[in-house]
Amino acid sequence: MVFLEHTLQTTRAYVNSRPKSERKAYGQFFTMGTGAMFMSKLFNVNLEKECLNILDAGAGTGILTSAMVDQLLALGFKGKICVTCYENDSNVLPVLYGNLEEIANNVKQFEYRVIAENFLTCQPFGGFFQEEAKYDLVIGNPPYKKIPIEASEAQHMKEVCHGAPNLYFLFMAMSIQQLKEEGQLVYIIPRSWTSGAYFERFRKWLFARTVIEHIHLFGSRDKVFNGESVLQETMIIKIRKTKQRPRSIKMTFSETSDFNNISSISVPYDTIVSNNNYVYLVTNKKEIRCLDSLKTLDHTLVADGLRMKTGLVVDFRTREVLRNEPDSPNTYPLLYSQHIKNGKIIWPVGKENEYICTENKALLQENANYVFVKRLTAKEERRRLQCGIYLKREYPNYKYISTQNKINYILCQEEEEALGVYCLLNSSIYDLYYRILNGSTQVNSTEINMMPVPDKHTIAEMGKMLKGKELSTEMCDKILSAWIK
Repeated sequence: MVFLEHTLQTTRAYVNSRPKSERKAYGQFFTMGTGAMFMSKLFNVNLEKECLNILDAGAGTGILTSAMVDQLLALGFKGKICVTCYENDSNVLPVLYGNLEEIANNVKQFEYRVIAENFLTCQPFGGFFQEEAKYDLVIGNPPYKKIPIEASEAQHMKEVCHGAPNLYFLFMAMSIQQLKEEGQLVYIIPRSWTSGAYFERFRKWLFARTVIEHIHLFGSRDKVFNGESVLQETMIIKIRKTKQRPRSIKMTFSETSDFNNISSISVPYDTIVSNNNYVYLVTNKKEIRCLDSLKTLDHTLVADGLRMKTGLVVDFRTREVLRNEPDSPNTYPLLYSQHIKNGKIIWPVGKENEYICTENKALLQENANYVFVKRLTAKEERRRLQCGIYLKREYPNYKYISTQNKINYILCQEEEEALGVYCLLNSSIYDLYYRILNGSTQVNSTEINMMPVPDKHTIAEMGKMLKGKELSTEMCDKILSAWIK
């Protein structure tokens, strides 16, 4: 760790000299030394090669490059080490140059170049671009920052963009394009790309060109970037540029970035990378069994007309129509996540603004049978999917109701249907499935709609079995066990 330790010292001095708000504006969070060493050790290096061409895009102060050099020297690599660093932050460039010079002055086989341009827009991407790939190995900690779809980077890389993209996966895509066939990439990135509509194009693009070989997950969100207060579900991923799928993916797990007490499991490739191009991040055999049980189901909620949608009312934008008491005939119940209690909707509860007074149909929905699901939960809560049943017969005086946008809802035609959907979402297996699929604390309707479920008839039969019984997870699990093993 000779060069890495030197680079970490200069990085600490740089960090102490710059306000955190300035670095956050760039999405700039530096890799910890332990993380850099772990990442550098994931590569399978051919020690017989005469030259290794390495890319460090968004190089920052050169932490990852320093770790790579330390690792290659420790392995006894005798060939040339040719590193290309992209970095266009003028504040950090002097630190990067100094650290690279430190290596070059002590390692004769080391060569470097720094390209002080925008990594994403200074070179072509996608389409019929056929420039020869340059790099054997790519290592990276890209910037984490959402950008508008109109941004030059997003417009330049339309092939992988949908909605407002994040710089990190654009860096990943451009890096993969620059990778030689059979080349390897190791990145530390958020896990948000593994599911959801925003990243669908990227996932399809990725899996048409590469395979995953290793994923490392962290138990704690706030200790991956030391001292940075980054509340981000983060992962380290190793990818190989090939179309030859391996039989399995190595999954490792540690609570924090000190990488103590790492657990490891080998998981069949098709369990992690599914046919719908979602990536399921499992850490133990219980989670594998969960996926194996549900992947036999070939229906989805949306296919059976049970589409989950997001609540209609953004309350701070519609204050003029909110009421604490009914004050006219066109005043209707406004439901919040606080009304979900023990599997039911309890309304009113004396909360502020529990009514909405409007005839604007965009803010109203029919008084029908629903399952409501909280959109936001705390990471520490026992369940990610927290839902309640709303039955129209219990509120017969209203033609319409409305929903605040911090809850999701599923419209059901019959009571048995609503009970059956609740039975699914309130079960242990579906809560576990969703935690595997999505590491965030937000319940995403797109992902819920694509979950594998029994057919609509079976869902109604489950509802019949639940009718009149307690709405506990234990009861839902018992009913589900008759159909899902």
